[in-house]
Amino acid sequence: MRGRHRAQTSGSGAGVKAATVAAATGAILAGGAQLGAASASAAPIQLPTLPAEAANLLPAGVELPTSIEVPDVPAADSIPGFATAKQWVNDQVKQLSPLKARTVQPVSGTLTSDFGSRWGAHHGGLDIAAPIGTPIRSATDGTVISAGPASGFGQWVRVMNEDRTITVYGHVNDYQVQVGQQVVAGQQIATVGNRGESTGPHLHFEVWDPAGTKIDPAKWLRDNGVSVTWTGNGHNDQ
Repeated sequence: MRGRHRAQTSGSGAGVKAATVAAATGAILAGGAQLGAASASAAPIQLPTLPAEAANLLPAGVELPTSIEVPDVPAADSIPGFATAKQWVNDQVKQLSPLKARTVQPVSGTLTSDFGSRWGAHHGGLDIAAPIGTPIRSATDGTVISAGPASGFGQWVRVMNEDRTITVYGHVNDYQVQVGQQVVAGQQIATVGNRGESTGPHLHFEVWDPAGTKIDPAKWLRDNGVSVTWTGNGHNDQ
């Protein structure tokens, strides 16, 4: 089967919409900063609702909460490990981050090979067949740690997530990122190619856990809330 291994917004309203997003996001940060006033209430602060057109301008991977739970602020002399109540409040604010990372499907196409045993060897990822030039998107936020030639893959891109999970994109035709660049989930990083040891245009997608062990990308995507849209059952030849 082919597709396997061998063995910006524009327009006059854009500034107004971007300002709306900035104002609403600023309100969230200001709400968090108000914790420094040492409020004794534990009731949630209701955050402003963005207009639909402004919400669409949020960066990929950003979801804003509807409220922030404000903790009780103890007396300064009763907080172990903190010299002042202000230090304790700042620590609490860090834990109330309004940004929520997301995970996305890296490419659209046809699943031709699963993770696991194949042809008497272990296949360490998923093969998704697609036409040359099909966009490949970063599955997570992270830092690009590889972008260029790679043995067997011809060319690849690798992205390291904050938790040190690494996503691997192999056989790419070309890439639009460089080592050290910060990317967000859903951002295009490369295009599907047929380079290296490949019998047809496809993306070879791997996930390495923080210890460097290859894990099942299909399970990893499911565990991170992704319902893939690619066709095909990806049944491996035994």
